[in-house]
Amino acid sequence: MDNWIIRAFMNNELTTAIQSCYAEADKIENTNIYTDTKMKLREMVQFDFLQFLAYLCFSDGSDMQAELTFIKNYLGYDFDVARLNTFKYQRTAYSSFLTNPPRSLSYFAQWDIRSMTTYSKMSKAFMLVHTFQLLGETFIACNNISSPIEIGHLTNYVSMLEQYLRKLGFTGSHAQAGNNFNTNSSPTNSASIGNKTQNGTVGNADSSNSQQPMDVDALLEELNALTGLDSVKKDIQNLVNIIRVQKLREARGMKQPSISLHMVFSGNPGTGKTTVARLLANIYKGLGVLPSGHLVEVDRSKLVVGYVGQTATKTAQVIDEALGGVLFIDEAYTLSANKGENDFGQEAIDTLLKAMEDHRDDLIVIVAGYPDLMEDFLNSNPGLRSRFNKYIFFADYTPEELIEILKSMCQKQEYKMTEEAITFALDYFTKRVHEHSESFANAREVRNFMEKAIAHQASRIVTFGDDVTDDVLITFEQSDFEAAVQ
Repeated sequence: MDNWIIRAFMNNELTTAIQSCYAEADKIENTNIYTDTKMKLREMVQFDFLQFLAYLCFSDGSDMQAELTFIKNYLGYDFDVARLNTFKYQRTAYSSFLTNPPRSLSYFAQWDIRSMTTYSKMSKAFMLVHTFQLLGETFIACNNISSPIEIGHLTNYVSMLEQYLRKLGFTGSHAQAGNNFNTNSSPTNSASIGNKTQNGTVGNADSSNSQQPMDVDALLEELNALTGLDSVKKDIQNLVNIIRVQKLREARGMKQPSISLHMVFSGNPGTGKTTVARLLANIYKGLGVLPSGHLVEVDRSKLVVGYVGQTATKTAQVIDEALGGVLFIDEAYTLSANKGENDFGQEAIDTLLKAMEDHRDDLIVIVAGYPDLMEDFLNSNPGLRSRFNKYIFFADYTPEELIEILKSMCQKQEYKMTEEAITFALDYFTKRVHEHSESFANAREVRNFMEKAIAHQASRIVTFGDDVTDDVLITFEQSDFEAAVQ
């Protein structure tokens, strides 16, 4: 079971988190940062928590007694249904609630900025956001029904809070900041199976961490650190929220609806589908959904053989390698693209569908490819459409995001760019994005661009002899980038 669930259920981390926020509010109130004379900051935090829970309420149409008891026990407000309903309408019924951060968060952020603690684990503002997350997940799980609408509200609200802090220059996430009051930071997982190995004939299996505990919060932060992919990040966070609420309900003996975690990743090449799949495999392990966090990545060539009966055998071997983890099938639409009598793609699909039914608890399949072609793939077999009911779309990167990727690559490889080089690269990628040619490959295009620039830069400075300075060795000039696109 996820370490977050263990802490929340066994050690009552939520109470500790709320009290930590109140204590921090008392400190801030004693400074000239806090200017509100109508209420104490502790009371403002408490009231903001109440508005948040009211925003989550009434989405599932269930008996409200559990929610009312929760609000009384954790926040001290003794409401009946009618009063809470009136409060919700007055405070949270308008779209502005989802675009305006609570006032208490602005004071916590100002305190961080003054204290120069705007970085992850030391941030009191992120600690407050973490408490909103913890409060929402525990609240949603307190009754007999957990609605996807409630979980979507939770995801959207916490994402809005994090975006607000990032606009102020904060880094990190609410998950990291939660370590300010965690009483047990070591993850706990379900039983783990042995390391998966890959023989090279099947695909690439990432099994280096299959025996190690997976820190879900750290993995989510790694995901959030990726350039762009805003909608993808929100979809993954929402999925994590769903699973965590399910785990909380399970820990309390409540029945759990069966949910399918098989996915369709649709998007053009180079948009991060494989990178996200690897992170998701480890997230599934950390949440206790899968015993191993390894990923087996294959395409048609690793599944289909041109002889009768052999495709089923080869596909079954791949599935065996993936058991306990995630099977990622890139360009999955090629399995159904050819309908000729000598094509055995359908045999691979049939074998895959049977395995998904037989191994519901230890196999998750992610299929990926171009959006339109993936629709054709899913429509080719009724069983596919019924099993893949979660879709994540990976949008093309903008020119500005491609430049951020280029800067990140330069930083990792200890290079820098002149301002003229950056301007040239931005103009080039803007042109490539607008052309939208079939050969454009998003982040792969940036990688190829940089590799060519490295080669030209080396050829340019090798003639300098002993006069090469460290600065020259690490700097891309405009001419290096011009040569990269010729």
